[in-house]
Amino acid sequence: MPNSELMPIGVLAQRSGLTSSALRFYADSGLLPPAEVDPVTGYRYYGADQVARATALRQLREIAMPLAAVEAVLDAGPDEAARLLDEHVAKVVGDAAEVRQKAAVIKSALGSNVPGPQIATLKGPVLADAIEQVLTATVHEPGIAVLAGLHIEAGHEAIALTATDRYRLSTRTMVPARPAEQTWAGTVDGDDMRAAVAEVRRSALVRIEVVPHGIWLRMPEREDRHCRLLSEEFPDYRLMLASLGEATTRATVSKDLLLRALEEHPGERIALHIDDHGVNVRSAHNEHSGIPLPATVTGEAVQVWFEMITLYPAVSTAIGPDVMLDLRGHDRPVTIRSADRGDLTTLAMPVKFDHSA
Repeated sequence: MPNSELMPIGVLAQRSGLTSSALRFYADSGLLPPAEVDPVTGYRYYGADQVARATALRQLREIAMPLAAVEAVLDAGPDEAARLLDEHVAKVVGDAAEVRQKAAVIKSALGSNVPGPQIATLKGPVLADAIEQVLTATVHEPGIAVLAGLHIEAGHEAIALTATDRYRLSTRTMVPARPAEQTWAGTVDGDDMRAAVAEVRRSALVRIEVVPHGIWLRMPEREDRHCRLLSEEFPDYRLMLASLGEATTRATVSKDLLLRALEEHPGERIALHIDDHGVNVRSAHNEHSGIPLPATVTGEAVQVWFEMITLYPAVSTAIGPDVMLDLRGHDRPVTIRSADRGDLTTLAMPVKFDHSA
């Protein structure tokens, strides 16, 4: 006769979300043995303290964790269990990226086994830098896949990479090493481009070819990489840039000095106060003092507030020793420009500072 405090397998199934057959499987595998088995009927009974383990087991299996790893997590302390979970998630994400890449290659091969038209040939290190710089302005947002994409516009004289997360817009223009065979515009998957950066950086030249479902990054003596084409239309960023109007204040400041000031800033929001004396980096707690930076300034004095997560990437990805800030008032987008090997332009949206906060 079972202990009255024990529950039959059907009750544990209801409380844990596992089926009775699954509980039998996990009992036979040693992961969740019953507290008692009736020697006559063979019925299995479980203790109330086993509900939590059964529920955790179900949750771990729902994220496709192997049985051996499940047992390790269930028997580990909180810190070790968290580490094992992170390892599992990283492996799943890596496997999914590899499968997605291989599927894209297969899909491309189904459409055409011949090389596509070349739209640009670029130096690998330069292209890798440009991809990383522009992709800082992407975001994964449900239902809007294009915000995680990289828009490519290739002409005979230049190629432009553009991305936007609605709070930032970055566009990088480069001069190709060889003239393009045709003009082309499209948006490719940002994760695919990001995954290709390491190979691109190690290739002297990268030839970009267009195929029906994406682009190929052709790299002599290295593995070619395929990047999927997104079907969504990219936002008309040129129209947005054209509607900004002329800058009322312009400041040119050292990139390194501005970055250092941002890194020393303790808060999540930051103000740039710009006047004839230069650029002053201020905090929310003290608007009347801050870190003064020498700068060449023209136009009217202005103070603009930014989220640190918006401003810092826009400055850190700039190319060359200086950044130029074009401002149009405290509530208008700020254009951050730089130039060295080509040019990089980033549009950063300011925030309204609540003085009562």
